[in-house]
Amino acid sequence: MPYQTRMQILQPTPQAVYSGVINAVSKITTTEGAKTLWRGVNSVILGAGPAHALYFGTYEYAKQAFGGNESGHHLVAAAAAGACATTASDALMNPFDVIKQRMQVHGSVYKNVLDCATKVYRAEGMRAFYISYPTTLTMTIPFQSIQFATYEYLRKVLNPSGAYDPMTHITAGGIAGAFAAATTTPLDVAKTLLQTRGEATDVSIRKCNGLLEAFKLIYQRQGLAGFAKGLQPRVLSHMPSTAICWGVYEYGKWFLSPDNADQHPINLH
Repeated sequence: MPYQTRMQILQPTPQAVYSGVINAVSKITTTEGAKTLWRGVNSVILGAGPAHALYFGTYEYAKQAFGGNESGHHLVAAAAAGACATTASDALMNPFDVIKQRMQVHGSVYKNVLDCATKVYRAEGMRAFYISYPTTLTMTIPFQSIQFATYEYLRKVLNPSGAYDPMTHITAGGIAGAFAAATTTPLDVAKTLLQTRGEATDVSIRKCNGLLEAFKLIYQRQGLAGFAKGLQPRVLSHMPSTAICWGVYEYGKWFLSPDNADQHPINLH
């Protein structure tokens, strides 16, 4: 979603100033074409498959190791497993996320993912792809910890039997994603600043180096309101995406389970 990236940038171009999600979508579609709304998505697609495989594989292993599969609620185990999962997957996904952000900035001249990766590397080196990694972890570890703990709690509350139930997984996943997204938006704003600093003309932004400096700069320029930039599109994107993610993942677990023949999904009707 280029409008989330653009709404979070400290130094937007006059053509990329939006009053809200609807205004952003309308303005981008009218002036740049609907195709622009999907700019950078190829980078996400390239990295998402391997990153999600690593993500859920690490989560299941860590949850078992931390005792999260025992009966009852184990919020700390689920949160810790989520933290381990995102640390591993973000190490793989961070460069792809940087490329996506660079391609979504207004006026971006990159032709495709390879062109963007090549030019960023030549101009700024490998460091550009990982300058935001510590900040990303600072955001995603609490995000995933909150999401996993909330999901596991809601899943057991909504479906105490533990049987495969698509509606439970979708509902719990959507609520968990929205709640985690809202609470970690300030960190996402800082991450966006660091990932797009190479496109800025403002010297202070280009020299911004790390989470604390990003927070200080955001507060100086936009006050506390600056930390809520992009909250609405962030929640609106994470809610359905996490709902779908958990729904597909839980279905895959059920389908591939050797004894799934004895487990029948709860009827949705």
